[in-house]
Amino acid sequence: MSGPSTYVPKSAIGHWFESRLPFMGLVHSSFIAYPVPRNLNYMWTFGAILSFMLVAQIVTGVVLAMHYIPSATEAFSSVNDRIMRDVNYGWMIRYMHSNGASLFFLAGYIHMFRGLYYGSFKPPREVLWIIGVIIYFLMMATAFMGYVLPWGSMSFAGATVITNLTSAIPLVGNSIAHWLWGGFAVGGPTLNRFFSLHYLLPFIIAAFVGLHVWALHVAGQNNPDGVEVKDVERDTVAFTPYATIKDVFGLSVFLILYAWLVFYIPNYLLDADNSNIANPLATPAHVVPEWYLLPFYAMLRAIPNKLMGVIVLFSAIVVLAIIPWLDRSPVKSAKYRPAYRFFFWVFVLICIGLGYLGSQEPTEGLALIARIFTFGYFAFFLIIMPVLSFTEKTRPIPTSIADAVLTKTKTAAVTAG
Repeated sequence: MSGPSTYVPKSAIGHWFESRLPFMGLVHSSFIAYPVPRNLNYMWTFGAILSFMLVAQIVTGVVLAMHYIPSATEAFSSVNDRIMRDVNYGWMIRYMHSNGASLFFLAGYIHMFRGLYYGSFKPPREVLWIIGVIIYFLMMATAFMGYVLPWGSMSFAGATVITNLTSAIPLVGNSIAHWLWGGFAVGGPTLNRFFSLHYLLPFIIAAFVGLHVWALHVAGQNNPDGVEVKDVERDTVAFTPYATIKDVFGLSVFLILYAWLVFYIPNYLLDADNSNIANPLATPAHVVPEWYLLPFYAMLRAIPNKLMGVIVLFSAIVVLAIIPWLDRSPVKSAKYRPAYRFFFWVFVLICIGLGYLGSQEPTEGLALIARIFTFGYFAFFLIIMPVLSFTEKTRPIPTSIADAVLTKTKTAAVTAG
């Protein structure tokens, strides 16, 4: 989609380097001259925001790793004493990293829901979507392991609960659990394993992000109208300056939220129980994960059978990867699919509801509601999407992106007049 580079170096050294490694030509064709649909809105800025947050998490994580001690006897003090009090600006780096994880997931969820709303998973972007689901799964694994590292009470309890789930796998479950623990219970070897994986996985995520961007440039970007580019001159604009200005503005607004969290309410999203050192003999009264994992935790608790709970938990992620083949409607955007738009917002409410249920202490009544919501989650993908593919009456879609933009402009002009 980006096409051959038109970049021409202005110096002899630039010509020499470009003829041997056309790096600047790649950058020019991918991030400057790259054509993007002219009707993109601010929902498309979250890709750039996610890229920035990934870099921020890697940089702050590397700095924290320089001072962190992955030991059951020293991990807690290395975070709460050394990093927070002794290391210059260690408190800020720690808060940037912990709150950055929450904002990383917030941007990721908006990015995913935007893809669902505008049909960005549909052909020819199936591989692009699947790579995105893989990135999401890696983010969840990385976040879980990072949550264990401060070695507070909630960290220890969370590690115990989640790693115990592997024991439900027939035949090999106990062996996997013992391998994760490095023994017969969560302890120092577990912390070492999680620290190694937590340090490694962000770089694997970065590699998949590179694949994600590559797949995006091959298939081209989707747009709010879900209409493919037909005429590059009429339907698209250059990535720079048109899209970059939006990305910079969107990122600036996001950074204000980031700074507010870090400097004004840095502990708002952190669990108070994690301020106490891990103690195998004292379990927190109510074990909960971070907010971005709560919907899946609610699904897990809603199923009384341990093995079935694990299956449902992983199926909730796997089903995301197969939706390009579940929704076969030729119309991509929910702007022109009234029935799909209604069920989409019901699905959003179900996800929010599951998150709330996951944060509450379990009761029989809440467990029943969680089961209903879990059924609704899967029903959206496995029932609603396939049925609407063949029964929904859609609105007429524009013949081209340019026509959609011109129609909107004319309508606004008539309204203003």
